[in-house]
Amino acid sequence: MKAITAAGGVRERSARRFRMGTLTPYLYLVPMVVMVGAFLLYPALDTIWISFTNWTGINGASFVGLLNYRNLPADPAFLGSALNTFYWVIGTLVLQVGLGLLLAVGLNATILPELFKRILYVPATISGSATAVIWYFVFTPEQGILNSFLRAIHLGVLAKEWLTSPPMNTFAMVVAATWQGLGPAMILFLVGLQNIPRDPIEAALVDGARGFRLFRYVTLPLLRPMTVVVVGISLVNSFKVFDIVWVMTQGGPYRSSETLAVTMYVESFVDFRLGYGASVAVVLTLIVYLVSIPYIRAMLARTEAS
Repeated sequence: MKAITAAGGVRERSARRFRMGTLTPYLYLVPMVVMVGAFLLYPALDTIWISFTNWTGINGASFVGLLNYRNLPADPAFLGSALNTFYWVIGTLVLQVGLGLLLAVGLNATILPELFKRILYVPATISGSATAVIWYFVFTPEQGILNSFLRAIHLGVLAKEWLTSPPMNTFAMVVAATWQGLGPAMILFLVGLQNIPRDPIEAALVDGARGFRLFRYVTLPLLRPMTVVVVGISLVNSFKVFDIVWVMTQGGPYRSSETLAVTMYVESFVDFRLGYGASVAVVLTLIVYLVSIPYIRAMLARTEAS
């Protein structure tokens, strides 16, 4: 009887150890799940709920349904910020991604000291607010570096009100953001170029491909996985840009340089229309998903197919 009892105890302890061993990997996930739930999922769901109310942050929130969303298409400030955000996306893709690719190709084809690459990367180590301050003094109309330089070389006719004339003010801030983001784009493209296998390149050279044809039909397709990464990062950053705009113009003059992120902030924390600001945040999030996810999936599918 004792032997049977002891055997039963051993089996029970073995089963307990098995259950604990099975659960142990999941226990390591608990802190992550709690943090994601507390700092990501709950704020997101709360923002969606607030977007259906007229909450001002002081009085009680009243449910208004889709009223905030119905008011968005008729709001000139929202439409202007949506257009400016579109300018940011196009400007970032053309300048930041395009110039980053050109610099990477040039640096990969030449032997330059490592210091040169580090110098190009330095702006990326500066915060967005500091970048905005630097470029504010470049574009200030009266005493700004750019206008002063143009006057010094007798091209004062080209001097402009860079930060007060829309859409020139948006383009000026895109230049500032490009200066900051060019280094990471360049480095990522360099990594992609240096990891391209040599066999396809050598086979194309044997077939007579040179110069632009070699780049267009061989190098660029092989660089597609890294291009997806760089373009994806640039898209998300251009949609959520805030600090550079807020420091350089605060969305002015007359809200002419606001982006959707700035409009969300102004409506929520300047005008205290948190329900309306939350609706802008939800729309911005949907736009980011609708633009970024299909692009990334399509490019990755093309990469796998090739």
